[in-house]
Amino acid sequence: MDTIDLLWRRERPLPARRGRPPRFSADQIVAAAVEVADRLGLAFTLRDVAGALEVPVMTLYSYVRSREQLLELMADQCRADMEVTAPAGDWRARLTAVVADNMRLFDRHPWLAEIESERTVLGPGTLAKYERELAAVDALPLSDVDKDAALTLLLDFARSSARALAHARREREQEAPHQWWEREGAKLAALGITDRYPLASRIGSAAGAARGAAHDADAALAFGVDVLLNGLSAMRPATS
Repeated sequence: MDTIDLLWRRERPLPARRGRPPRFSADQIVAAAVEVADRLGLAFTLRDVAGALEVPVMTLYSYVRSREQLLELMADQCRADMEVTAPAGDWRARLTAVVADNMRLFDRHPWLAEIESERTVLGPGTLAKYERELAAVDALPLSDVDKDAALTLLLDFARSSARALAHARREREQEAPHQWWEREGAKLAALGITDRYPLASRIGSAAGAARGAAHDADAALAFGVDVLLNGLSAMRPATS
């Protein structure tokens, strides 16, 4: 079955198959796969999905051609189901909300932030998300190409930040950031290397004292969004 046909199955119903009716619908297969990926991460296999459905792995090949095809269906479904903030405020407020919406999406489905591909999933969930988020940049005095690039920049930053936050959460489960900083910072201070690394000592100490850690993924996200929006506001209007 072609990926486009599977992605658009609700708008264009799939043709009936000969023989015994299928045990599962495409929606059920995708939902099970999303649950498995949420639990195991992107390293999940078709065998894992088959196990969740309690069927032989070969059964899945009567629904999807490959794991890669299933991933496209899963990503599109997650985007279709994501929580969305109602549009409000100026373009800065709306783009800030877009980033927040995507951060919630990645928090719910961390494996989505790990998918790397230049190919867009051409499904209804993904295209509806793109249409909705483009509305947040449409007020900017940019060419259509630059509007697309501006949105892509913010979404790429959100995805990178989601990875950093996911890693930070795993570290925080083992030890609080301030505990690590107090222990390791004290050891570093005892080495007396301030003169050797004056900038690292001064600025690193100030940042560490302010955040209680050597790095704060939450603060980096807020700072980065502000910098990106300031950069977009400074761009000159498109001349064509």
